[in-house]
Amino acid sequence: MAPKPMPNGSAEAPIEVTSLPPVVGINFGDSFASIAEGLAECIANEDGERQIACAVSFFGEEMYIGNQASHQLVKNSQNTITGFRNLLGLKFSEIPQSAQSGKSAPVIQHPDIPDEPAYKVNILQPAPAPIPQSNHNSTFNTPLASHVATPRSEPIPATRILTVSEVATMFLASLLESAEDFLGRKVTGAVITVPTSFSPAQKAALEKAATDAGVHVLQLLEEAGAAVATTTSPLWSQTLPADRTQLVVDLGASSLALTLMSLRDGLAHILESSSSPSITADLIDAHLIKFFAADFTKKTKIPLKICPSDSVPDARAEAKLKLAIEHTKRTISASPGAATVSVESLKDGVDYTGSINRMRFDLVVRNVYASVSSSIIDLLTTAGVDAHDIDEIVYVGGSTCLPGLDEHIITTVGFREEVETPFERGTVVGGGVGDPTTVLARGCAVQAALIASIPDDEAHREIREAYEHGAGASNGVQATSRTVGVLLPGGDSSLGGVWVPVVHKETALPARRVVQFDVELGEQSKAVSLEVWEVKETIRIEKVALPKPELDEGEEEEDEEEEEEEIKHREIEKLTLLGVVKFDARLGIKPAGQALWGQKGAPKVQNKGRAKVITSTLEVSFIVDTTGGLKVEVKEVGEPSASGTLTVPAP
Repeated sequence: MAPKPMPNGSAEAPIEVTSLPPVVGINFGDSFASIAEGLAECIANEDGERQIACAVSFFGEEMYIGNQASHQLVKNSQNTITGFRNLLGLKFSEIPQSAQSGKSAPVIQHPDIPDEPAYKVNILQPAPAPIPQSNHNSTFNTPLASHVATPRSEPIPATRILTVSEVATMFLASLLESAEDFLGRKVTGAVITVPTSFSPAQKAALEKAATDAGVHVLQLLEEAGAAVATTTSPLWSQTLPADRTQLVVDLGASSLALTLMSLRDGLAHILESSSSPSITADLIDAHLIKFFAADFTKKTKIPLKICPSDSVPDARAEAKLKLAIEHTKRTISASPGAATVSVESLKDGVDYTGSINRMRFDLVVRNVYASVSSSIIDLLTTAGVDAHDIDEIVYVGGSTCLPGLDEHIITTVGFREEVETPFERGTVVGGGVGDPTTVLARGCAVQAALIASIPDDEAHREIREAYEHGAGASNGVQATSRTVGVLLPGGDSSLGGVWVPVVHKETALPARRVVQFDVELGEQSKAVSLEVWEVKETIRIEKVALPKPELDEGEEEEDEEEEEEEIKHREIEKLTLLGVVKFDARLGIKPAGQALWGQKGAPKVQNKGRAKVITSTLEVSFIVDTTGGLKVEVKEVGEPSASGTLTVPAP
C-alpha cells in the first residue's frame, strides 16, 4: 500500500511495529501465583483465573493444578499439596513441625533420599494396554494366539513419592504452559520473584525447579525489587515525583514483609526492612472462619468445631468455609455493601448462607490490622523516619486490597492525609496498574523485558551476568545522609534565601542531578552568587487545642482537660556551608531592557516599579561520587554564557 499523502504534499512515514520479546514475569507466592507478559498485563490461565492457587492435587488418574486443586482440599485433602514454595531448598530436619502436618498432604521424610522432604499421595496407575490382536500375516503369529484383543483391566491403586522440587516443577510447568497458550509462541525467558528471606540454597532450588520445568530463568528478583520495577514504570509513576520515600506493605499467607525505600530518579535504596512470620493473611481467614462458624451454630444449633483445641475438628467444614470466604474478601474489597457467604452442605447436610458488612468485617479482623500497624511503627522507629516523611504506600497481596486495612494504617501510624496509596487513586481492584495482586508479576514482566533488550554478545556479557546472579547479593551501595542544594539570594524564608534542593537525602551513590531555574540580576551588576548547603530536614510538631463543643442553653461546662491535636510541619535547617559559586553573567543586555533577539536562554526583563529586573536561566549540575565527594557546576543557559564550579572533597 502506498504511503498516504500529507496535506503539505509529503508522504506519511509507515509505522514500525516492534514486537515484544516472548518473556514473562512470574510471581511465585506460597499461596497464589500470577503471570504477566511484556506489556505488564496479567495473564489468565485456562480457567480464566489471574490469581492461580499454588496447589497440586491427585485424584485417581487425574492431576489438578491451581484453583481446581485447591477445591480438592474439601474431600481429597490428603492427596492435595499446598505451601510447597517455602519448603524449597530446605532439609527435612529444617522444616518446622507445624509445616509437616496440616490441612493438606503432610510432609514426610523421603524413603530413599536422606533428609529430603517429600509428599506421599495415593494415585491410580493406568492399566496396561491390551495385547494387540494377532495378525495372520505376522511372523510371530502362532496357532495359540487369540484373534481378539485382551480387555483393558481396571486402574491399579498405587502410591507416589514426590519431592518438594518435583511439585514446584509441576506447578511452574503449568504456568509456563498457560503463558505460551496466551502468547501463542514459546516463552524464551522469565523473571521469577523470590522472598528476601530465602537463603542461597533455597534460591538455587527454586531456579533448578524452574529450569526442570522448561523455564529459562533470566533473574530471581526479590519481591521488593519487583515492586520497585512496577512503581517506577511510566504507567504507575507518571503523576508522581521522581524523588519520593516509599513504604511497601506485603501481607502474604506466610508472613508480613515491610520494606522502606527511597526512590531517587528511578533508583531505589532500601532504608529498612522487616519480616514478621507471626502476622499473616491466614489470620484474617481464621477470624472469619470462626465468625461464620459461630453464626452457623447460632442459626442451626449444630455445633461446628474449627478451633485447634477441639479434639475432633470439622476439617471438611473448615475447608469449605475457607474457600467460600475468598469470594467474601473480594466482595468487601470491591463494594461498600455487605458480602455474602454461601456453602452447600456445610455440616450434616445443612446448607449455610450468611452475610457480613464492611464495619463488622473490620471489627472481626481488627487485631490483624493492629498488628500490621504496630509492625510499621516499629519499622519506622528503627529506620529513624517519621511517618510524615512517607510519600507513597504500596500494597502487595490480595489481603491488602481491604479498605479497612488501609484506613487503619493511615490513621494509626500517623501518615499525612495526602500520602499516595492505590486507594487514593482508586485502582485497587480489577487487575489494573495499582491492583496489589498484580504488582509483583507486573514488575517481573518489566524486568524481563529490560533484560531481554540487552544484546547477547561479549560486550554486554557482564551486564547480563549481573542481572542473573545479582539477586540478593550485597553490592555495598552507599547513600547520602543529608539533602544538598543551593541557596539563592532573596526570599523571606527563615533560611535567608530561596532554597532549591538538588540531591535529596538517601540517594544512592554515585549520583548526578541537574536542575534549571531563573535568577534575578541587577540592571547594572551581573554578578551571580550561589551558596551550596547541606541541610537537615526535621518535623516540627505543633499542638493545637480542639474547639470545645457548643453548650445548649442552661447546660453547664464540665471541667475537662482540653483535647489537643498534633499538626506536623516539615522544616529545613541549615547544617553545613559547603561553598559558594560566583561568576559574572555574560549574556548580552540591550539598553532598552528587552530580551536579546528573543533567542532561547536569553535573559528576561521585568519591570518592578521603576527598577528593571533582569532574569537569567541557570543550569546547576551536582555530581556526587561513591566516596561522598561533590562537584558543582553552574552555567548560564544560552550563548554567550558564563559558568562557575565548586569541588567539595569527600568527608
